[in-house]
Amino acid sequence: AATAQAQLTIDVTTSSGRQVPIAIAPFALEANAPQNITPLIAANLARSGMFRIVNTAGISNLPTEPSQVNYLDWSSRNTEALVIGGIKPLADGRFEVSFRLFDVGKQNQLASTSYTVSALQLRATAHKISDEIYEKLIGEKGVFSTQIAYVLKRGSRFELQVADADGFNPQSVLSSLEPIRSPKWSPDGKKLAYVSFESRKSTVIVQDLSTGQRKTVANFRGDNYAPNWSPDGSKLVVALSKDAVSQIYTIPTSGGEATRITQSNGIDTNATFNGDGSQIIFVSDRSGGPQLYSVSVSGGAVKRLTFDGKYNVNPRMSPDGKTLAFVNREAGRLRIATLELANGQVNILTDGPLDDSPSFSPNGRTILYESKAGGRGTLGAVSADGRVKQKLSSQAGDVREPAWGPFGSSSSR
Repeated sequence: AATAQAQLTIDVTTSSGRQVPIAIAPFALEANAPQNITPLIAANLARSGMFRIVNTAGISNLPTEPSQVNYLDWSSRNTEALVIGGIKPLADGRFEVSFRLFDVGKQNQLASTSYTVSALQLRATAHKISDEIYEKLIGEKGVFSTQIAYVLKRGSRFELQVADADGFNPQSVLSSLEPIRSPKWSPDGKKLAYVSFESRKSTVIVQDLSTGQRKTVANFRGDNYAPNWSPDGSKLVVALSKDAVSQIYTIPTSGGEATRITQSNGIDTNATFNGDGSQIIFVSDRSGGPQLYSVSVSGGAVKRLTFDGKYNVNPRMSPDGKTLAFVNREAGRLRIATLELANGQVNILTDGPLDDSPSFSPNGRTILYESKAGGRGTLGAVSADGRVKQKLSSQAGDVREPAWGPFGSSSSR
């Protein structure tokens, strides 16, 4: 019951623009399976904002085999894609899950896949099917099988949780009476770096998610915070105040000596690597107010990136290395924005008033972020073009500081 209460619930609050009309016929024998798959697939596709789910209620003789597909009938219902399938119980207690995807207009089959899975893997299988449908029809990888991490505050206790991308299967990987901050996934999806205050001061921890093993990699004098992984996973960029005010350093992910990158009299913090790891983007108040800057990973000359507004913080790089998501403050409202690095174009994606901690989905399509409503921490998600917005909330407490895991961070539960 506690796990169920901790699950995130997702509401699509805004969706506009072109959507693919897709029908998902109930899978054969699905009613006898411990987990229905078609509602999960429909929910995944609808949540992406890229699909409109065609209502199949009341339609007689819904197909479960290719020979039963009447293309003209589905075309008359303004359907462009059709999914059929089945869940067959096997003698060993497992299930054979199969599906087919059809292009109604071209009257041909686009995909056909079968999985042999346990009852506990049926939900994960629905996510895999959703990913395959998404990729076939949209032309890019789906993220339904990936995971997210976030901090959940219940009363006086902080929990670092990992959940499936749809908010289900939340698992607590750390629980503490002291704050947990800034979780970040390793590029291979196997570890999390975060800031812990368990020793009554900020330290940077790297935790292996499969074994639970934790290693303190930054515990210098002063503050140790804001970790972010290099693209190859070999080092972290962190903010340390061990020598003076907060400055940017890199440190091996196994721990060791910290290499100072920035040299300023201002506060330098909240850094991230660019796409190929050659540059570090960070926040500095060296010009008077917090703005985004870049510097070579070996240090040297610094380039200012943001000029619109007096407050721009918390940069996060898109997977393709072309776009920065960040937090912009205007008229007291914190909003999620993006910066196109090629031309300097800034786009404001959310209205605020208290939006923070952006994190890109691994396909770059969506930005997950922290939001506050009525004094309660929730998560929000907005498409990179701003047209699809979602809210994710938990009955269990305040949800904050999300991080979307990479491809490969999928759960097999």
